[in-house]
Amino acid sequence: MENSMSRILIETTVRQTLKGLKENPKRSIRNLVDMALHFSDGRFQSHFFQTARTMLEHEESAYYTLIEDAVNHIETEHLVKFGMNLGYNSCTWGAQRIRMNEKRLGFNIPWTVLFLMDDPYSTHLPQYDLAIQEGEQLGIYSWIFLSHSDPLELFPLIERHPDSAFFLFCRSEDINHAILDEILPLKHLMPVVRWEDGADEVCTMLRNAQLPYSVYYPYSQKDLQFILNGDLFNEAQQLHPLFTALAAKPGCPVNIQHLAHQAAIQVRKGQSYHTVPWELSCDTQNLDEIISDDSCCAFFDEKGQLFALDHPDRAPFGDLFQEGLIALLRQAYPKSVPASSR
Repeated sequence: MENSMSRILIETTVRQTLKGLKENPKRSIRNLVDMALHFSDGRFQSHFFQTARTMLEHEESAYYTLIEDAVNHIETEHLVKFGMNLGYNSCTWGAQRIRMNEKRLGFNIPWTVLFLMDDPYSTHLPQYDLAIQEGEQLGIYSWIFLSHSDPLELFPLIERHPDSAFFLFCRSEDINHAILDEILPLKHLMPVVRWEDGADEVCTMLRNAQLPYSVYYPYSQKDLQFILNGDLFNEAQQLHPLFTALAAKPGCPVNIQHLAHQAAIQVRKGQSYHTVPWELSCDTQNLDEIISDDSCCAFFDEKGQLFALDHPDRAPFGDLFQEGLIALLRQAYPKSVPASSR
Protein backbone atom coordinates (compact mmCIF):
# COMPACT_ATOMS: atom_id res chain seq x y z
CA MET A 1 0.00 0.00 0.00
CA GLU A 2 1.25 3.52 -0.87
CA ASN A 3 1.76 6.35 1.64
CA SER A 4 3.16 3.89 4.19
CA MET A 5 5.39 6.45 5.98
CA SER A 6 2.43 8.59 7.06
CA ARG A 7 0.62 5.49 8.27
CA ILE A 8 3.64 4.38 10.32
CA LEU A 9 3.89 7.79 12.01
CA ILE A 10 0.19 7.88 12.82
CA GLU A 11 0.18 4.27 14.03
CA THR A 12 3.09 5.04 16.37
CA THR A 13 1.13 7.96 17.83
CA VAL A 14 -1.97 5.80 18.24
CA ARG A 15 0.01 3.15 20.13
CA GLN A 16 1.47 5.77 22.46
CA THR A 17 -1.99 7.20 23.08
CA LEU A 18 -3.42 3.77 23.90
CA LYS A 19 -0.79 3.41 26.62
CA GLY A 20 -1.63 6.85 28.01
CA LEU A 21 -5.33 6.04 28.04
CA LYS A 22 -4.84 3.60 30.88
CA GLU A 23 -3.32 6.35 33.06
CA ASN A 24 -5.34 9.45 32.17
CA PRO A 25 -8.01 8.56 29.62
CA LYS A 26 -9.78 11.91 29.29
CA ARG A 27 -6.62 13.92 28.79
CA SER A 28 -5.13 11.37 26.38
CA ILE A 29 -8.27 11.29 24.24
CA ARG A 30 -8.52 15.07 24.05
CA ASN A 31 -4.83 15.41 23.21
CA LEU A 32 -5.14 12.88 20.42
CA VAL A 33 -8.18 14.62 18.92
CA ASP A 34 -6.50 18.05 19.17
CA MET A 35 -3.38 16.76 17.45
CA ALA A 36 -5.42 15.03 14.73
CA LEU A 37 -7.42 18.21 14.11
CA HIS A 38 -4.22 20.26 13.85
CA PHE A 39 -2.82 18.01 11.12
CA SER A 40 -6.10 17.35 9.28
CA ASP A 41 -5.94 18.64 5.72
CA GLY A 42 -9.09 17.07 4.30
CA ARG A 43 -12.66 18.18 4.86
CA PHE A 44 -13.78 14.82 6.19
CA GLN A 45 -10.98 14.65 8.76
CA SER A 46 -11.56 18.26 9.82
CA HIS A 47 -15.31 17.71 10.12
CA PHE A 48 -14.90 14.48 12.06
CA PHE A 49 -12.30 15.70 14.56
CA GLN A 50 -14.00 19.07 15.08
CA THR A 51 -17.20 17.17 15.93
CA ALA A 52 -15.26 14.83 18.21
CA ARG A 53 -13.60 17.72 20.05
CA THR A 54 -16.94 19.46 20.57
CA MET A 55 -18.48 16.27 21.93
CA LEU A 56 -15.59 15.54 24.28
CA GLU A 57 -15.89 18.98 25.88
CA HIS A 58 -18.79 17.36 27.74
CA GLU A 59 -16.96 16.00 30.81
CA GLU A 60 -19.68 13.47 31.59
CA SER A 61 -19.89 12.13 28.04
CA ALA A 62 -20.69 8.43 27.96
CA TYR A 63 -18.21 8.15 25.10
CA TYR A 64 -15.32 8.51 27.56
CA THR A 65 -16.63 5.41 29.30
CA LEU A 66 -17.05 3.67 25.94
CA ILE A 67 -13.44 4.41 24.93
CA GLU A 68 -12.03 3.37 28.31
CA ASP A 69 -13.99 0.13 28.16
CA ALA A 70 -12.76 -0.57 24.63
CA VAL A 71 -9.12 0.01 25.55
CA ASN A 72 -9.40 -2.24 28.60
CA HIS A 73 -11.31 -5.08 26.93
CA ILE A 74 -10.06 -5.20 23.33
CA GLU A 75 -6.67 -6.64 22.46
CA THR A 76 -4.33 -3.79 21.47
CA GLU A 77 -3.24 -5.18 18.09
CA HIS A 78 -6.86 -5.64 17.06
CA LEU A 79 -7.69 -2.08 18.09
CA VAL A 80 -4.72 -0.67 16.21
CA LYS A 81 -5.13 -2.71 13.01
CA PHE A 82 -8.87 -2.23 12.65
CA GLY A 83 -8.69 1.41 13.73
CA MET A 84 -5.92 2.24 11.26
CA ASN A 85 -7.62 0.44 8.36
CA LEU A 86 -10.88 2.25 9.02
CA GLY A 87 -9.61 5.63 10.21
CA TYR A 88 -6.55 6.07 7.99
CA ASN A 89 -6.76 3.70 5.00
CA SER A 90 -10.49 4.24 4.45
CA CYS A 91 -11.48 7.64 5.82
CA THR A 92 -8.23 9.56 5.25
CA TRP A 93 -5.94 8.25 2.54
CA GLY A 94 -8.72 6.28 0.83
CA ALA A 95 -11.03 9.30 0.91
CA GLN A 96 -8.39 11.36 -0.90
CA ARG A 97 -8.06 8.67 -3.58
CA ILE A 98 -11.84 8.50 -3.98
CA ARG A 99 -12.04 12.24 -4.66
CA MET A 100 -9.12 12.08 -7.08
CA ASN A 101 -10.56 9.09 -8.95
CA GLU A 102 -14.05 10.61 -9.14
CA LYS A 103 -12.61 13.60 -10.97
CA ARG A 104 -10.43 11.43 -13.18
CA LEU A 105 -13.00 8.75 -14.04
CA GLY A 106 -16.21 10.79 -14.05
CA PHE A 107 -18.38 8.76 -11.68
CA ASN A 108 -19.15 8.76 -7.96
CA ILE A 109 -17.41 6.24 -5.72
CA PRO A 110 -18.84 5.10 -2.36
CA TRP A 111 -16.61 5.06 0.72
CA THR A 112 -18.01 1.61 1.60
CA VAL A 113 -19.93 -1.12 -0.23
CA LEU A 114 -22.58 -3.42 1.24
CA PHE A 115 -22.80 -7.04 0.09
CA LEU A 116 -25.63 -9.40 0.97
CA MET A 117 -23.75 -12.69 1.28
CA ASP A 118 -25.74 -15.89 1.05
CA ASP A 119 -24.97 -19.58 0.55
CA PRO A 120 -23.22 -20.91 -1.37
CA TYR A 121 -20.45 -18.31 -0.91
CA SER A 122 -17.84 -20.41 -2.72
CA THR A 123 -19.68 -20.03 -6.04
CA HIS A 124 -18.72 -16.36 -6.33
CA LEU A 125 -15.72 -15.90 -4.02
CA PRO A 126 -13.35 -15.13 -6.96
CA GLN A 127 -15.74 -12.41 -8.18
CA TYR A 128 -16.03 -10.89 -4.69
CA ASP A 129 -12.24 -10.99 -4.44
CA LEU A 130 -11.91 -9.14 -7.75
CA ALA A 131 -14.56 -6.59 -6.70
CA ILE A 132 -12.60 -5.76 -3.54
CA GLN A 133 -9.38 -5.46 -5.56
CA GLU A 134 -11.10 -3.03 -7.91
CA GLY A 135 -12.56 -1.12 -4.96
CA GLU A 136 -9.20 -0.71 -3.27
CA GLN A 137 -7.78 0.67 -6.51
CA LEU A 138 -10.52 3.34 -6.36
CA GLY A 139 -9.88 4.14 -2.67
CA ILE A 140 -12.56 1.95 -1.02
CA TYR A 141 -11.13 0.34 2.11
CA SER A 142 -14.32 -0.38 4.10
CA TRP A 143 -16.63 -3.30 3.32
CA ILE A 144 -19.89 -4.45 4.90
CA PHE A 145 -20.86 -8.12 4.58
CA LEU A 146 -24.45 -8.99 5.49
CA SER A 147 -24.36 -12.74 6.15
CA HIS A 148 -27.47 -14.90 6.48
CA SER A 149 -25.64 -18.17 7.08
CA ASP A 150 -22.37 -19.68 8.32
CA PRO A 151 -19.68 -17.09 7.46
CA LEU A 152 -16.72 -19.48 7.70
CA GLU A 153 -16.06 -19.50 3.94
CA LEU A 154 -15.74 -15.70 3.93
CA PHE A 155 -12.69 -15.60 6.18
CA PRO A 156 -10.10 -16.51 3.50
CA LEU A 157 -11.55 -13.71 1.35
CA ILE A 158 -11.18 -11.23 4.21
CA GLU A 159 -7.68 -12.47 4.95
CA ARG A 160 -6.59 -11.69 1.37
CA HIS A 161 -7.30 -7.98 1.89
CA PRO A 162 -5.37 -6.94 5.00
CA ASP A 163 -5.48 -3.20 4.19
CA SER A 164 -9.29 -2.99 4.35
CA ALA A 165 -11.69 -2.90 7.31
CA PHE A 166 -14.52 -5.44 7.22
CA PHE A 167 -17.80 -5.33 9.13
CA LEU A 168 -19.43 -8.77 9.22
CA PHE A 169 -23.15 -8.54 10.03
CA CYS A 170 -24.11 -12.00 11.24
CA ARG A 171 -26.67 -13.98 13.21
CA SER A 172 -25.85 -14.85 16.81
CA GLU A 173 -26.35 -18.55 16.04
CA ASP A 174 -23.45 -18.40 13.57
CA ILE A 175 -20.88 -17.34 16.17
CA ASN A 176 -19.44 -20.21 18.21
CA HIS A 177 -16.05 -21.17 19.62
CA ALA A 178 -14.95 -22.78 16.36
CA ILE A 179 -15.77 -19.60 14.42
CA LEU A 180 -14.10 -17.54 17.12
CA ASP A 181 -10.79 -19.33 16.51
CA GLU A 182 -11.00 -18.26 12.86
CA ILE A 183 -11.88 -14.65 13.71
CA LEU A 184 -9.06 -14.09 16.20
CA PRO A 185 -6.24 -13.80 13.60
CA LEU A 186 -8.28 -11.39 11.45
CA LYS A 187 -7.34 -8.11 13.10
CA HIS A 188 -9.15 -6.10 10.40
CA LEU A 189 -12.56 -7.72 10.98
CA MET A 190 -15.35 -6.58 13.30
CA PRO A 191 -18.35 -8.88 13.88
CA VAL A 192 -21.70 -7.07 14.07
CA VAL A 193 -24.13 -9.39 15.83
CA ARG A 194 -27.87 -9.37 15.17
CA TRP A 195 -29.66 -8.37 18.37
CA GLU A 196 -31.88 -11.36 19.02
CA ASP A 197 -32.16 -14.29 21.43
CA GLY A 198 -28.66 -15.48 22.17
CA ALA A 199 -26.93 -12.18 21.31
CA ASP A 200 -25.97 -11.54 24.94
CA GLU A 201 -24.11 -14.88 25.17
CA VAL A 202 -22.33 -14.22 21.87
CA CYS A 203 -21.31 -10.70 22.90
CA THR A 204 -19.94 -12.08 26.18
CA MET A 205 -17.95 -14.63 24.19
CA LEU A 206 -16.51 -11.93 21.92
CA ARG A 207 -15.75 -9.68 24.89
CA ASN A 208 -13.93 -12.46 26.73
CA ALA A 209 -11.88 -13.07 23.58
CA GLN A 210 -10.87 -9.36 23.61
CA LEU A 211 -12.39 -8.75 20.18
CA PRO A 212 -14.07 -5.54 18.97
CA TYR A 213 -17.70 -6.09 18.10
CA SER A 214 -20.97 -4.25 17.51
CA VAL A 215 -24.66 -5.18 17.33
CA TYR A 216 -27.37 -4.44 14.80
CA TYR A 217 -31.11 -4.15 15.18
CA PRO A 218 -33.36 -4.83 12.15
CA TYR A 219 -36.31 -2.46 12.39
CA SER A 220 -39.60 -1.59 10.75
CA GLN A 221 -42.35 0.90 11.53
CA LYS A 222 -43.55 -1.08 14.58
CA ASP A 223 -40.10 -0.69 16.19
CA LEU A 224 -39.98 3.09 15.81
CA GLN A 225 -41.11 3.99 19.32
CA PHE A 226 -38.53 1.62 20.82
CA ILE A 227 -35.88 3.60 18.93
CA LEU A 228 -37.28 7.10 19.51
CA ASN A 229 -37.66 6.75 23.29
CA GLY A 230 -34.06 5.54 23.71
CA ASP A 231 -34.97 2.15 25.15
CA LEU A 232 -33.16 0.37 22.33
CA PHE A 233 -29.85 2.08 23.08
CA ASN A 234 -30.28 1.75 26.83
CA GLU A 235 -30.69 -2.00 26.46
CA ALA A 236 -28.06 -2.40 23.74
CA GLN A 237 -25.34 -0.77 25.84
CA GLN A 238 -25.66 -3.61 28.34
CA LEU A 239 -23.97 -5.81 25.71
CA HIS A 240 -20.97 -3.40 25.48
CA PRO A 241 -21.00 -2.98 21.65
CA LEU A 242 -18.93 -0.22 20.05
CA PHE A 243 -21.73 0.58 17.58
CA THR A 244 -25.44 -0.11 17.62
CA ALA A 245 -26.48 -0.20 13.98
CA LEU A 246 -30.08 0.29 12.87
CA ALA A 247 -30.83 -1.76 9.76
CA ALA A 248 -34.16 -1.11 8.04
CA LYS A 249 -36.03 -4.27 7.12
CA PRO A 250 -37.04 -4.74 3.47
CA GLY A 251 -40.07 -2.61 2.70
CA CYS A 252 -39.55 -0.23 5.61
CA PRO A 253 -40.87 3.19 4.43
CA VAL A 254 -38.27 5.85 3.69
CA ASN A 255 -39.89 8.32 6.12
CA ILE A 256 -39.52 5.76 8.94
CA GLN A 257 -35.84 5.36 8.07
CA HIS A 258 -35.39 9.12 8.24
CA LEU A 259 -37.05 9.24 11.68
CA ALA A 260 -34.79 6.45 12.91
CA HIS A 261 -31.81 8.34 11.49
CA GLN A 262 -32.80 11.54 13.30
CA ALA A 263 -33.11 9.55 16.52
CA ALA A 264 -29.59 8.18 16.01
CA ILE A 265 -28.23 11.70 15.46
CA GLN A 266 -29.92 13.01 18.62
CA VAL A 267 -28.61 10.11 20.69
CA ARG A 268 -25.07 10.73 19.42
CA LYS A 269 -25.36 14.41 20.33
CA GLY A 270 -26.77 13.55 23.76
CA GLN A 271 -23.84 11.22 24.54
CA SER A 272 -25.86 9.41 27.20
CA TYR A 273 -25.26 5.81 26.12
CA HIS A 274 -22.05 3.77 26.02
CA THR A 275 -22.54 2.80 22.38
CA VAL A 276 -22.56 4.80 19.12
CA PRO A 277 -25.84 4.64 17.14
CA TRP A 278 -25.55 4.28 13.36
CA GLU A 279 -28.46 4.14 10.91
CA LEU A 280 -26.99 1.86 8.29
CA SER A 281 -28.33 3.46 5.13
CA CYS A 282 -28.73 7.16 6.02
CA ASP A 283 -25.53 7.59 8.06
CA THR A 284 -23.53 5.75 5.42
CA GLN A 285 -24.89 8.13 2.79
CA ASN A 286 -24.18 11.19 4.94
CA LEU A 287 -20.59 10.15 5.50
CA ASP A 288 -20.14 9.60 1.78
CA GLU A 289 -21.47 13.09 1.06
CA ILE A 290 -18.92 14.59 3.45
CA ILE A 291 -16.12 12.69 1.72
CA SER A 292 -17.03 13.50 -1.88
CA ASP A 293 -19.97 15.94 -2.20
CA ASP A 294 -22.45 13.53 -3.82
CA SER A 295 -24.25 10.91 -1.76
CA CYS A 296 -23.46 7.40 -2.97
CA CYS A 297 -24.58 4.22 -1.18
CA ALA A 298 -24.13 0.94 -3.07
CA PHE A 299 -25.71 -2.36 -2.04
CA PHE A 300 -25.31 -5.67 -3.87
CA ASP A 301 -27.84 -8.43 -3.32
CA GLU A 302 -26.95 -12.14 -3.34
CA LYS A 303 -27.46 -12.24 -7.14
CA GLY A 304 -24.87 -9.50 -7.70
CA GLN A 305 -27.41 -6.81 -8.60
CA LEU A 306 -26.50 -3.26 -7.58
CA PHE A 307 -29.13 -1.26 -5.69
CA ALA A 308 -28.50 2.46 -5.20
CA LEU A 309 -29.79 2.92 -1.64
CA ASP A 310 -29.63 6.70 -2.02
CA HIS A 311 -32.05 6.37 -4.97
CA PRO A 312 -34.55 3.66 -3.90
CA ASP A 313 -36.76 4.41 -6.91
CA ARG A 314 -34.11 3.21 -9.37
CA ALA A 315 -34.17 -0.29 -10.82
CA PRO A 316 -31.20 -2.53 -9.90
CA PHE A 317 -28.12 -2.42 -12.12
CA GLY A 318 -26.35 -5.26 -13.91
CA ASP A 319 -24.53 -8.28 -12.54
CA LEU A 320 -21.44 -7.91 -10.35
CA PHE A 321 -20.31 -11.44 -11.16
CA GLN A 322 -20.24 -10.74 -14.90
CA GLU A 323 -19.39 -7.04 -15.17
CA GLY A 324 -17.29 -6.20 -12.11
CA LEU A 325 -17.48 -3.39 -9.56
CA ILE A 326 -16.01 -0.49 -11.54
CA ALA A 327 -18.27 -1.05 -14.58
CA LEU A 328 -21.41 -1.08 -12.43
CA LEU A 329 -20.46 2.00 -10.41
CA ARG A 330 -19.81 3.81 -13.68
CA GLN A 331 -23.33 2.90 -14.85
CA ALA A 332 -25.10 3.67 -11.58
CA TYR A 333 -23.30 6.84 -10.49
CA PRO A 334 -22.17 9.02 -13.42
CA LYS A 335 -21.00 12.45 -12.35
CA SER A 336 -23.46 15.17 -13.32
CA VAL A 337 -22.01 17.78 -15.66
CA PRO A 338 -22.49 21.41 -14.47
CA ALA A 339 -24.68 23.48 -16.79
CA SER A 340 -21.83 25.92 -17.38
CA SER A 341 -19.67 23.08 -18.77
CA ARG A 342 -22.22 21.82 -21.32
